[in-house]
Amino acid sequence: MSSATYNELWKSAQTNLEEVLQIDTNLQNAKPQKDQLCYDQVIQPQKRILIKQLLISCLGRILELKHELVEIDLSEYSYFDDILIKLNVTPQEAEIRVPRFFRRECLQEIVEKRKYIENTLKNIGALDEIVVPKKMTESEAIRLIQAHERARQGRLRFQFMKEIRQIKDKSVIKAEAEVKDESNEKAAVIKIQKVWRGYVTRCKIRKRRLEEMLLIGMLQPSQEITESARQVEKVREERYEKQVKYQELYENLVIEARERIRKEKSAIIEENIRSEVRNWVNTYFQQTGKIPDLPSAESGGSRIIFSRQGTESTISKSTAVSSKESKKSKRSKSKKDSDAEQSEEETEQGFKSVPSNFLSELVHGNQEYQEVWKNKDEAMNAAQLPYLDMIENEITKEVENEVRITVDQALRDDIEALQLALDRDKGLKGKRTKKAQKKIRRSGKKNKKRKEKDLTPDRTIESLFEELLIQGIIKLHREIPLTSFQGEKSFINYNLREKKKDPLPALGDIRQLIIEYCILPLGNNTLRELTPLIRSVLITGPRCSGKKMLVNAICTELGATLFDITPANIAGKYPGKSGLIMLIHLISKLSRLLQPSVIFMEGAEKPFVKKVSKTDKTDPKRLKKDLPKLVKSITSEDRVILIGTSNSPWDGDQKLLYQTYDKVIYIPRPDYGSMSLIWKDLLYKHPGINRQFDTSVMAKICDGFTVGTVLASINEVMTTKRIVQLRTHPLTHGELINALSSKDPIFCEEEDTFLAWLLKTPISRKKQRVFELELQKLEEANEKLKKKGKRSS
Repeated sequence: MSSATYNELWKSAQTNLEEVLQIDTNLQNAKPQKDQLCYDQVIQPQKRILIKQLLISCLGRILELKHELVEIDLSEYSYFDDILIKLNVTPQEAEIRVPRFFRRECLQEIVEKRKYIENTLKNIGALDEIVVPKKMTESEAIRLIQAHERARQGRLRFQFMKEIRQIKDKSVIKAEAEVKDESNEKAAVIKIQKVWRGYVTRCKIRKRRLEEMLLIGMLQPSQEITESARQVEKVREERYEKQVKYQELYENLVIEARERIRKEKSAIIEENIRSEVRNWVNTYFQQTGKIPDLPSAESGGSRIIFSRQGTESTISKSTAVSSKESKKSKRSKSKKDSDAEQSEEETEQGFKSVPSNFLSELVHGNQEYQEVWKNKDEAMNAAQLPYLDMIENEITKEVENEVRITVDQALRDDIEALQLALDRDKGLKGKRTKKAQKKIRRSGKKNKKRKEKDLTPDRTIESLFEELLIQGIIKLHREIPLTSFQGEKSFINYNLREKKKDPLPALGDIRQLIIEYCILPLGNNTLRELTPLIRSVLITGPRCSGKKMLVNAICTELGATLFDITPANIAGKYPGKSGLIMLIHLISKLSRLLQPSVIFMEGAEKPFVKKVSKTDKTDPKRLKKDLPKLVKSITSEDRVILIGTSNSPWDGDQKLLYQTYDKVIYIPRPDYGSMSLIWKDLLYKHPGINRQFDTSVMAKICDGFTVGTVLASINEVMTTKRIVQLRTHPLTHGELINALSSKDPIFCEEEDTFLAWLLKTPISRKKQRVFELELQKLEEANEKLKKKGKRSS
């Protein structure tokens, strides 16, 4: 696709964004995927800066709305099918995708880190996470070739002898066949033609029907890389190379422009600012007889003076009477406003939206697009090179800000000297005291992080990294994209919510929640700092439900460093109290230095169990006190998260468990839609399987089984030998059912235990309390109505 195509795509995304900014409640459907695709493929560097700003602001606003919806619905899952129907958008289209630039912009660092880990593990002989193909000796290779060659010769000889036998049988001519009957021969020819033509026509119709079903998406195509797909990938890589090249060109132009403008215009800018400020001081002094103070640098300096229309606000301060009256009026107004607010709060107790950290950025970005890019004529810039005039305008503003800071400071000294001279003329003694300048408090809470004592100040990051790698604390995660966690989104939960029911989520909803809670906040510093902080997530579910796969997918999408603090993994390492302190220190230090980082614990309930089994020699309660402290030390400046997985979360102390983990995600057994999608995805990746194979039967039979169990059964059947035989011996349901019958499903008792535990999670308890309060209010209202009815009678 050309640059013009992506410009049109960006224009479409901006149109959607304008509509959404008018009604902020619909921002969830602002099509961030279009901005994501634009940023991924647009090569013009100045456009990419604005698109990235809009993309991050969209994602940040969506995360803010997500947390607000959780507070409103008292549920981690949000369903808005009614809005999607009005907008003619499917749930798959509305699903948030992980932006490619999270991983692509730091791909070189990820590759180098992975190679370093692999080399270190090879040197120490610990290759648990790396599957190394077995090297074959020369003699083994010769024997394998001989066996295959002899088998080939045997098959050829068998076929040759079979053909000779058929020729001998045909050479025996019966006496009855010597007399030729032309009518019988013609009838035979017609019958052969009829059968053959019918066969060929049925094949053509079957092929045409298959192509039609593939075209409309009713059948899943085989996962073969076509020539068109290769061409698309080639064009994408070429555009990536152009992005890097144009970005370097843009940075060089910025450096050159900054040096030139500083040399040519800084003196002129300084003189203009000095004359403007001096004129303002002179005008102010003539009107009021006083010398004004310049605004502080934090509030914007002299720029604030000229950004306001006139100096009425500063001049009004000169008269004492007006100031007193204004104070009285303000006090009376503030009292009235406070009384009005109190009355409103008493009458209306509803949800109030939290001020957004991203909405102003969205408005500013949209305004910049309207003013600069919407109607820009780019006919003379087909190559999409950087615009030099725009660079010069931006650099001029930067240089002006730099010069203004120095000029303001010099003028403050001049104003102070003038004030002293004025005081001397008036006969005032003593030095004028400076007014305490109010500092503007920025929005957002700043985390006061206590500086921890560094126990390893004399050691390099490389040595500490290698130490944890050798000890097995830092591990090499499997490369698994999040899209491999297949599953449909729920299509019925919205209606069930309308009926006041609390349904379980589908696998697609789980995938969406992982993106919103674990991947997006850690993928960008701005998103991490300005969105609600999530320090830890607990992923629970039955065995083989995909918990560890999700952890590996999170690490893959972020290019994160994986720290494994599973009790079994740290058993016998860093012994004693001092050793445990060192272990926590190393994990805390390196996770921040190598961020984004994922601290992983399998069996998250084990540190908080009340009674440890005698057969358990891993000392699981070792991190009972230190794990909550480690989580609390994570701030919004750290792209670090603790992820725990558990098959039996009810075994641990629930109070300590919820103190450690901010969010709880439960993976239920797959529903019919998710299971059908999983069977199609796992089977149809083999080209030899007939696309008419009925996967709905297997999806129905597998009710109660987890994804891991299904995957194990398919791998058991689809061996290399069986894949080769697919053309001659098609796959049958019986083979898969036999493999599945040897596996255990998730029994009702285990599922009921999980559901009972889910009702005791903090958000479920909060929801129950809200329902109880609503019922109580309804009962009180009914009692009042009954009393009124008795009085009237």
